[in-house]
Amino acid sequence: MTDIAEHMVYAYAVLRPTPEAARAVAALRGVADEQVGLVETGDLAAAVGPVPAEEFGEEPLKARLEELTRLESLARGHHGVVSALAPLGAVLPLRLATVYRDEDRVRQTLQERRDEFLPLLERLTGRVEWGVKVYTDAKDTGGGEEASGAPEDGSGDAGLSPGRAYLAARRRRRRGAEDAWQAAVRTAARIADEAGEIAVERVAHRPQRGELAGVGGGEPGENIANDAYLVPADRAADFRARVLAAAEGQEGVRVEVTGPWAPYSFALPPAPAAHQESA
Repeated sequence: MTDIAEHMVYAYAVLRPTPEAARAVAALRGVADEQVGLVETGDLAAAVGPVPAEEFGEEPLKARLEELTRLESLARGHHGVVSALAPLGAVLPLRLATVYRDEDRVRQTLQERRDEFLPLLERLTGRVEWGVKVYTDAKDTGGGEEASGAPEDGSGDAGLSPGRAYLAARRRRRRGAEDAWQAAVRTAARIADEAGEIAVERVAHRPQRGELAGVGGGEPGENIANDAYLVPADRAADFRARVLAAAEGQEGVRVEVTGPWAPYSFALPPAPAAHQESA
């Protein structure tokens, strides 16, 4: 039996207590390489694992979340468990670093939030998350020179002074960036319309900026749209094809379609004051 004076309970997801779920968790190791198991109460269960209190108590966990390398390791472990459970049909992922004092507190939370969890699990059954990001990609427009009629090598500026030639080139680059931005906005709207024909729900996340904007492929470009869609699993191929078709042939636009994922964007956050407790 786990010593709750030395351990806390890390929670990964809420799901239905089925024999398939019990078999699935039996093969999983969690964020601390612990054996994952189920805590059940009636018609709900939580996938959980015992983790060291000295590493997952409030203060050490806060420090872990502030250190990029350790945060990435935690996220990989968390996502690994959730992803392994996703094929069960309906899994409600919990927020990263959801930690409880003990298993009794997990059961209490399942009971208290039963009226939230059950309808959400019903809605998620047979559905998966797909991500769609739309970027400007000015390099595909030649920096705007073709649109302005000026040669790419700048030879059209031969009669200008160096200062005027510089300003002319700058104006062309600006026009190219503006054209790419407008094209990306139009493409994002067209994609949202097409995706909405299949998806049952959409979450518009804040566009990524800085280093995060290049995570998908490391390519340049401004992130114009960063959306998540809840899609019937049996229509995943159709969804992806329609999104890509909506972006086809659009110069100055780059589109990334990722999935299928567990429905993180459509899950409820943990209850306040319940996700991080003292041992």
